[in-house]
Amino acid sequence: MIKAIAIDDEPLALQIIEALCERISYVNLRKTFTSQAEAQRYINKFEVDLLFLDIQMPRQNGIDLYKSLKQETKVIFTTAYSEFAVEGFNVSASDYILKPIAFERFEQAVAKVKKELELEQNSTKVNSHLTIRADYKLHNIPLDEIIMIEAMDDYVKIIRANKATLVARSTMKGILNKLPKPAFTRIHKSFIVNNSKVEAIQAGLVEIAGKQLPIGNTYKEQITANFS
Repeated sequence: MIKAIAIDDEPLALQIIEALCERISYVNLRKTFTSQAEAQRYINKFEVDLLFLDIQMPRQNGIDLYKSLKQETKVIFTTAYSEFAVEGFNVSASDYILKPIAFERFEQAVAKVKKELELEQNSTKVNSHLTIRADYKLHNIPLDEIIMIEAMDDYVKIIRANKATLVARSTMKGILNKLPKPAFTRIHKSFIVNNSKVEAIQAGLVEIAGKQLPIGNTYKEQITANFS
């Protein structure tokens, strides 16, 4: 069951989303909000798989609201303005629906989220792949292909062996939770490394793929445990 909430400054728009969700058996629309602040408090307290989020809202638009969230949550943007589509996908939205919303289009977007969540759950269970959205696509990356992951504000860079680097919207904590332990180690607030790719550890540095990365004081104990 997908646990969802909806955020829109128009009560009628929320009623429409409620009616659409009632027609899909695997969606549980738990709450609706016209207040962004109340929605953020709810998200901070409860697990949410999916946001239905309007873009054009007073005080803060939906894209900025989504960027401010610390939790890993899927989002389907809803708006009457098609010019926001590219910006919506730039923040790794699962989908983008134009108002007025047709049920067929709504169902298609929710089915996409369902597939993404299932892929992520399955890849975590078998500990062989990392499933993450980047470059407008859902990638299923073999773990042994990943060299390291580098923090970049609200995004991460996934550096791979003999393949292009991927940039995805995620926190370091969020992506570390998707990786099997102890195969990957966070060595610094800005770096996670694939232990099997590490070439040497010395003098407060980790050598990997021809680079020297600093070891943060907070992570020294974990590094000692994983590499002893």
